[in-house]
Amino acid sequence: MLPADRLIQIVQRFEYLEARLNAGAPPDEIAAVSREYAELKPVVAQIAAWQAAQAGVADAQAMLADAELRELAEDELHRLRASMPDLEQALRLALLPRDAADARPAILEIRPGTGGDEAALFAADLLRMYQRHAEMQGWRFELLELAQSELGGVREAMARISGDGVFARLKYESGVHRVQRVPETESGGRIHTSAATVAVLPEAQDVDIDIPAADIRIDTMRASGAGGQHVNTTDSAVRITHLPTGLIVTSSEKSQHQNRANAMAVLRARLYDMERSRADAERAADRRSQVGSGDRSERIRTYNFPQGRVTDHRINLTLYALDRVMQGDLAEIIDALTAHDQAARLAEAEG
Repeated sequence: MLPADRLIQIVQRFEYLEARLNAGAPPDEIAAVSREYAELKPVVAQIAAWQAAQAGVADAQAMLADAELRELAEDELHRLRASMPDLEQALRLALLPRDAADARPAILEIRPGTGGDEAALFAADLLRMYQRHAEMQGWRFELLELAQSELGGVREAMARISGDGVFARLKYESGVHRVQRVPETESGGRIHTSAATVAVLPEAQDVDIDIPAADIRIDTMRASGAGGQHVNTTDSAVRITHLPTGLIVTSSEKSQHQNRANAMAVLRARLYDMERSRADAERAADRRSQVGSGDRSERIRTYNFPQGRVTDHRINLTLYALDRVMQGDLAEIIDALTAHDQAARLAEAEG
């Protein structure tokens, strides 16, 4: 049974927020009220659809007593009862607790793993894949840091991605991505296996992570890079060291002011992610094995070029659509991962 009291409370809260917005909420409250209103709106729509179906069933049952309307009522009952399981499932999913970070922008970090030059080239392919995916979704993709190899591969890349539901969609991408293909540098035509690590972190807000000035050391240095990237005549590159954890973040674009802002944003995101991971582990250790655990050491996906296939090992999903995926079409994979995660959370909530 669905929790009737909770449904009533949600609808009443939504109506209260709607009235606050219509009356003109104070400037210091408008952002929070608008955000909660937007989060509850789809939930209330699912509640209304489910309640309308229930009311329809009751009306149709009452019509059965009328001989002239019985056939029509039976058809209506059949249609409504057939729709109820889907409506109930959609409502149960809508009632699942939201990840507070789902609506936030994301910090994307890509680094080559095992495989030398080929791993760096694959890391560059992944960076292009996520950039194209962001474009397809209408998201904003801002490159924060890029260190390239002499062959055009990526030694380290960081980007900020903003838009509707960015972290909710991309959070399943964290982990080790493996590629199997014949490298361009391989004359013998042998298939090599290499890997790159992807980390997707929710962007932290100032209220989430307080970083005292005494906890960081900021160094400036001459920007440089393979093949001449970012080379200029001023000491504009910034390196920030978080002394309590030893985390080091660098940014080497042209503006020292922007580099400080970029590096602090990435540092906050990493510290916020560490805090979220710690809290997750304390709440439920078994959740770490679920989709979206963010375990960077776990091999999550294989891109096999000779066979044109992509396999996500967490849900045993294989698609023979490698070209489409590398062009940024990740919707089918992300939808499947989202559905798997929702099913696991439903089972946990109802178990």
